[in-house]
Amino acid sequence: MRPEVKMSSSAFKLWREANDMHARSRFGGFYYLLAWCLLWLTSRTPTQNLWLWLAGGVLLLAFVMLRIAHEPRGHQLEADLGQWLRRHWQLMLLQALIWGLMLAGVELSQALQVSHLMVMLTAVVFATAMAFTFPMRRRPCAVGMLLIYLPATAVKFWHERETPAESAALLMYLAYMMLFLHRWHREYRIGLEREMRLRQHSEELDQRSRTDALTGLGNRYQFNVLLANWLAAVRRQHSPLALVLIDIDWFKQVNDSHGHRAGDLCLHLFAERMRKVFRRDSDVLLRLGGEEFAVLMPNTSLEQALQLAERFRSELEQQPLQLPALSLSITCSIGVGDYLPLCDDSPEAFYKRVDDALYQAKSKGRNRVELA
Repeated sequence: MRPEVKMSSSAFKLWREANDMHARSRFGGFYYLLAWCLLWLTSRTPTQNLWLWLAGGVLLLAFVMLRIAHEPRGHQLEADLGQWLRRHWQLMLLQALIWGLMLAGVELSQALQVSHLMVMLTAVVFATAMAFTFPMRRRPCAVGMLLIYLPATAVKFWHERETPAESAALLMYLAYMMLFLHRWHREYRIGLEREMRLRQHSEELDQRSRTDALTGLGNRYQFNVLLANWLAAVRRQHSPLALVLIDIDWFKQVNDSHGHRAGDLCLHLFAERMRKVFRRDSDVLLRLGGEEFAVLMPNTSLEQALQLAERFRSELEQQPLQLPALSLSITCSIGVGDYLPLCDDSPEAFYKRVDDALYQAKSKGRNRVELA
């Protein structure tokens, strides 16, 4: 599962942890079932007490199904991810407890006649696997290791309390694995932080590639991507899409008369004026290059786009831009059009039709709005 929405850093870390947790534990329950079958087949009397072996197998199979079914499906919110992780750890710890008790019961049972070596080897392997596979959260993982390891070890110590050397060695190994759990937990967190930094860096680069540095509006690349994607959606949904192209009149004279620094500030203030008029959440404002700007307006009729375009032109004409120590009166020419399926067989055709309207507004004396 990949994130469908942009997440905060903390939510992304939980999302990654939840998906790692599920991917690693999804089929882990099969190993418990397999180990139970091995204990049964290596017992001295596998044909006896079949109901006990079968009951244990059914119980472990139920955990297999629960672990597979408990997916972080559709979770994107931080609270949902945190709740999913808590519940999955509860499921894992419950299985660890039951497995530890089952091993202790096999160790205690005289009827099942399973090798003590096989029982302790199984406890060691599964505790080690817990530490290696699930170091995401150190505390619950350590609890899971103890639940798997200690019951059978306690029974072994009770049986061999006169010669506790093997039990002491098993406890030393457990302490050793706890140290490794600390190391693996730290390495997992370091890897997670690195992935987070790479993700943030990638998002920053993507944002820069789509944003005009001077005005903060979308750039030509973003315009081309959005126009193609939105036209495809419009064709499927039969919804309206309007495009407004804006060109600052006689902008070269601003640079020639007041310098390029004043020209850059003029472009920045012009973009701020656009934001005040085209301020709906659905409106996407872009700078296509130089002094040419665009507004993509989904779910907007031609009449609505025309009204907003005329309002912007009129307010710009009446209210000069306020530069430091300079009041700059400028005007703009505007072309407005909406998508017409019979005319616009491609994004380029739609753009050209509206761009022709902009050219017409300029050729008719500028400071006017023309319909495509």
